[in-house]
Amino acid sequence: MDLGSTELTSTAHTLLPPLLKLENISLAFKGVKAITDISFEVQAKRITALIGPNGAGKSSLLNVINGVYQPQAGTITFKQIPHKQMTPRYAAQQGIARTFQNIALFKGMSVLDNLLTGRTLKRHSTWLEQAFRVGRAPREDRSNREYVEQLIDFLDLTAWRKTLVGTLPYGIQKRVELGRALAAEPTLLLLDEPMAGMNAQEKQEMSEFIRAINREFGTTIVLIEHDLSVVMSLSNHLVVLDYGKKIGDGSPEEVRHNPEVIAAYLGTRH
Repeated sequence: MDLGSTELTSTAHTLLPPLLKLENISLAFKGVKAITDISFEVQAKRITALIGPNGAGKSSLLNVINGVYQPQAGTITFKQIPHKQMTPRYAAQQGIARTFQNIALFKGMSVLDNLLTGRTLKRHSTWLEQAFRVGRAPREDRSNREYVEQLIDFLDLTAWRKTLVGTLPYGIQKRVELGRALAAEPTLLLLDEPMAGMNAQEKQEMSEFIRAINREFGTTIVLIEHDLSVVMSLSNHLVVLDYGKKIGDGSPEEVRHNPEVIAAYLGTRH
């Protein structure tokens, strides 16, 4: 299938400017600091992983990037445009899509219909056109359906396309949530623990899908994952957080040998 395949090379990566840049981001809730002065860059068309112990601020940072939380300080630069804060709608319009730690699907709807909800921003017809299926609505319905059917094939969900999501195994539901995010054709895909609760085989399958998304769509990915063996094999770039502060930033090999990261994971700093 062709959904805009892109061949990626390490040389191409080095020539691309950062798609996302965070500068001195700080976030607090009623005086309690969740994120303190965090800065890093995400280069286009690469996979960046946010890692760190529980409570390190990883999910809060994703929420800042897509506008769920508003930082008290710092700048978010996306596609070379700086912002003091984002809103969820603006982030989505600019090409940022998100999955969540806890599955957020419409359990009483089919796999197909769940993925179609991800195409909402691709609709430009009015509600009257949609209600009476006139004007732009029929053409949009066809194109959205075709795109989603291709995603279902890509994610190997064909056997469940008409199945109610609430009846599916957990691992398949996580894949459906991934598909719904992809339906928006994001430039930047934020994945909050996409492999949480999965067995080894399910993690392997999800890892392969993430690699394929990055390789075939050219999608930049920022993910949170606790399984370090998965992270080290999947990611080009790691950012390590601990107690809301950045303690590591670099390639998997650089981070692996970082004394602060080793101390945080072995517990010698606490």
